[in-house]
Amino acid sequence: MATEHHLTVPRTARYYTLGELSPATTHVWFCLHGFGQLATYFGRKFTNLADGNTFVILPEGLSRSYLDGTYSRVGASWLTREDKEHEISDFLSYLNTLYASVLNGREPSSLHITVLGFSQGAAVACRWLNQPGNLANRLRVDRLILWAGYFPNGLRELIDPAKLAAIDTHYVYGRQDEYIVQMDDAKGYLNRIQADLPALKMTAFDGGHKVETEVLQQLVARSKLVS
Repeated sequence: MATEHHLTVPRTARYYTLGELSPATTHVWFCLHGFGQLATYFGRKFTNLADGNTFVILPEGLSRSYLDGTYSRVGASWLTREDKEHEISDFLSYLNTLYASVLNGREPSSLHITVLGFSQGAAVACRWLNQPGNLANRLRVDRLILWAGYFPNGLRELIDPAKLAAIDTHYVYGRQDEYIVQMDDAKGYLNRIQADLPALKMTAFDGGHKVETEVLQQLVARSKLVS
């Protein structure tokens, strides 16, 4: 039987930005795509955020694959169940490095920072904020938006609710989202998420498994009112 080994090697990660970090910047968004997406296309949902005061960072998952039999469509992902713990370690290191790099010396406390995770990216966002204290303390996040994330064993499996005590946390989903509609007990599932984090703010909209720009703009408006 073959013996499994692991070797840590350098990787080149790709990310995109909308707008720029300048003295006028007051809001920063880290937006994590879902399974099978590329950051450049996912970023189209957030174009309107870059209003001169907002800087958007769009990291791309480290793994890519063809999505169809004609090899014409390529997508990225954050992890699979295969060698999962090492993939998690890799993307946490990547996101931590990116956070420090793109802020480029700016004091995070002078910015309103949002992390948005869509679909698979929602679980990634939770794991990112759930790091051990010495790492998590380096991340300053004001708001977490879990958009269409699927947490079969609840939020507590991915993040200690205590770590979200000071973070404005939202769960956003479409009423016609196929992952919600196909559940045996969708209402029970949503209730369990709410029970895991009583302060969680739930937003439902008429739509499917995607980021709706109108709903996004409503969340943007709310954040600027309270920040």
